[in-house]
Amino acid sequence: MTKRQGSVCLILLACLGFLVFSCATKSAAYKNIDQAVYQNEFEIGIETLVKKQESKKPMYSEKNAVLLYLDKGLLEHYAGRSSDSSKDLQEAERLIAEAYTKSITADVASYIANDNTKEYPGEDFEDIYLNVFNALNYYRAGNIEGALVEIRRLTESSGKLDMLGRKYEGTGPNAGEHMLAQLRKLGLSVNPQLPQGKSVNFSNSALARYLSVLFYLGEGKTDDARIEFEQLRAAFAANPNIYSNPFPKSAEDARTVPRGKARLNVIGFTGLSPIKEEGVFVSFFPFFRYLALQKSEFKLPKFIKRPSSIDRIEVAIEGGGAFNLELLEDMGAVMEETYNARFGNLFFKTYIRVLLKYTTAYITAAVVEEKQGAILANLSALAAKKTADATESADIRMSHYLPDKAYIGGINLDPGTYNVVINFYSRGSVVARKEYRDVNVKANTLNLVETINLK
Repeated sequence: MTKRQGSVCLILLACLGFLVFSCATKSAAYKNIDQAVYQNEFEIGIETLVKKQESKKPMYSEKNAVLLYLDKGLLEHYAGRSSDSSKDLQEAERLIAEAYTKSITADVASYIANDNTKEYPGEDFEDIYLNVFNALNYYRAGNIEGALVEIRRLTESSGKLDMLGRKYEGTGPNAGEHMLAQLRKLGLSVNPQLPQGKSVNFSNSALARYLSVLFYLGEGKTDDARIEFEQLRAAFAANPNIYSNPFPKSAEDARTVPRGKARLNVIGFTGLSPIKEEGVFVSFFPFFRYLALQKSEFKLPKFIKRPSSIDRIEVAIEGGGAFNLELLEDMGAVMEETYNARFGNLFFKTYIRVLLKYTTAYITAAVVEEKQGAILANLSALAAKKTADATESADIRMSHYLPDKAYIGGINLDPGTYNVVINFYSRGSVVARKEYRDVNVKANTLNLVETINLK
């Protein structure tokens, strides 16, 4: 092997080493926090996150500030630190709005580099769910009006859910079909094995609507509660991809409390939502003369489920009976569905960016061939391909600590103080138990217990 050829090989090894290292560090960063969260030791999770962030190499870069405040705010909510959680979730919301105003310039830049070069703007589902959890923060603090303000940011006309519906309107049977058509106009064929997005059919959140019903009832605004209940029904009817489960009977029962009775409502969150991981997909550029450049790599996000073992939640009231919670919203399904709305654009940008890199490699190899011959030209093309592939990375950023599913239930009781035991089942056996002692259940107000198990 000549000295020049040896240099090319070293370049290839360096590129491969960079690729392996960069992939290894991404998943390892969350490991210790994940372990604490799976064990429902949220204070330990927060402490670990803060230490990692204060280290010489912070866990979240400045470009990922939205994720820092989202993840920290969610963990604080689970730990019962409602005030801290509100501050962090509000900061995440502010940064998401700020990032939106910068998105046009950043989008242009991402055609040249990749999406990881721009500030993380948050996903639609994150922008929705941060208001949901902040509303629960306000309720815990005894501020139902504050909770309603958070929910109205989602549910009112021109609120986030309304804007979401407009955004997804006309996405067609395939979220990526328009982008594929544009590529075909350019004379480019696309490997059908590449993920190209799916239909999007989400414009309403049953979880947000249900909480809106409860908060309006708690304020004595029965007509507003009725309107929101109709929207809750509409969410199930309009989004069959997500709401394939039966409509929860307890949602309707919450509106019809017998005179002299008090309603105890329970909302439960289980599991951890899917996360994005990098998927490597292969396509072909047959128009390039150098063999190395004909087989191209595309790195695109794919969702990986983190299934919960919990399949039933039983609520037992000391001296008041027992009932099971009903599934209200598959939050993981919402995340995957809403993500499809922008996948077509992401796919298009990735395709064009990879094509430009390979074209640059081809031009360089052609110059090398003219001056130094075909052997070095092919080595140049191979080295350039490895470099191009190593500099590509899928944008897999998203919150790691949203729940996977939301359950609801309730029971009518005589006003009084009760001990509440919540049993989490897996395959017929109790795998976790939580006790809530001295729960004061009052008439003509909202009584809501929130329970969380993210196993």
